[in-house]
Amino acid sequence: MAEQPLSTAKIKNTGRVRFLVLGLVFINIIINYMDRTNLSVAATQMAGDLQFTPLQMGLIFSAFGWIYAALQIPGGFVIDRFGSRIVYGVGLFVWSLITALHAVANSFGSLVGLRLGVGAFEAPVMPSNNRVISSWFPENERASAIGIYSSAQFVGLACMTPLLFHVQDLYGWRGLFLITGIVGMAWAVVWYCLYREPLEHKGVSPAELDHIRQGGAILESRQEAAKRKFAWSDLALMFSSRKLIGIYFGQFTISATFWFFLTWFPTYLVQYRHMDFIKSGYIASVPYLAAFFGVLLAGFVSDRLIKRGVSASFARKAPVILGMSLTLFILGANYTDNPALIILFMSIAFFGNGLATITWVFVTALAPRHLIGLAGGVFNFTGALSSIVVPIAIGALIDGHNFAPALAFIAILAGLGICSYLFVVGRIDLDSPPEVKPQGSRVAR
Repeated sequence: MAEQPLSTAKIKNTGRVRFLVLGLVFINIIINYMDRTNLSVAATQMAGDLQFTPLQMGLIFSAFGWIYAALQIPGGFVIDRFGSRIVYGVGLFVWSLITALHAVANSFGSLVGLRLGVGAFEAPVMPSNNRVISSWFPENERASAIGIYSSAQFVGLACMTPLLFHVQDLYGWRGLFLITGIVGMAWAVVWYCLYREPLEHKGVSPAELDHIRQGGAILESRQEAAKRKFAWSDLALMFSSRKLIGIYFGQFTISATFWFFLTWFPTYLVQYRHMDFIKSGYIASVPYLAAFFGVLLAGFVSDRLIKRGVSASFARKAPVILGMSLTLFILGANYTDNPALIILFMSIAFFGNGLATITWVFVTALAPRHLIGLAGGVFNFTGALSSIVVPIAIGALIDGHNFAPALAFIAILAGLGICSYLFVVGRIDLDSPPEVKPQGSRVAR
């Protein structure tokens, strides 16, 4: 059984290096999603300059996801093998360099190629985040930590979207890509210089190290990880239980809503709801802020419920199911032309998506400890498939000036996600850490 939560006074005396590490991850995510959303900001102007059709823009949006999804599982193994410091640092620098190169793109083919490059080097991001949190935070603080770093994607979008619209207004869409790329390359150097694993960090105190170790954190030296070899039996283990498969499918449906907001949402406001270009940047930030509060609320409430003795399965799953239920409000935008109501329905839907975003906590709960990176890769692979399917599906579903079928598509996927967590995943025993099984063995769940 997991150790009982420590008193507040004792936790305060353990040190706070882990929270500084969380701050680094938070900024990483802001940079990461700035380099994902810059395309959605540039889309309208870019499509006009280069004469792209909606289907072509859908393909450009989704190109990122093709290789991003394909490299999730290899990326997860690479993280387990080489660690987050190197993998994250190199990936961040290279994808930012490729982002800057968007400034010289002149054709559909070149943009597809560049998006493939960004997707390839962003592939280890989410498994790296999960690995960092699993290494630095005890179980009873983990949902809050996941909520905080996950909120960065929403607060980053909320704050960055208006800023990126202004940057584009001043320097054009080419200048937008150049500036965001340079910012990312600079931050990659900062990350590499500052981040270390818990056992290698000179600033972490013995008390803090003991606190995170007793709470179930994964402490491993680089020498131990370097001995790890890939085994197909490890990959098979990732598909060995119905519960794992259930959370994989659930992640696909949750990510579908996110990718609508990350790709087509600004275009929806400007072209299909005829909102002013600059004004739409500020309006688009409202749902992102709603999602930011949603993911923070889910993480802190979930951890608080566990500390009060509520079933861990209920405390972790309730925000996810409630969140996906609120996502269904996206359909309301199909039945009004009032801009305020449109934004209200979108904000409720994205708030719900934020609530549901703590699902990474299930990866740690259900996967063997020595395969956290690989499990995160498989989990994020299924979620990343939505980055391929959703942009193309929306581009195909748009009929003239009718965006309604696309929103209905998002709502249907959310409904299927609810069913997956209720009937496929079912009850999850999160009260004790998963066992480490030998390679080639199966895990009974």
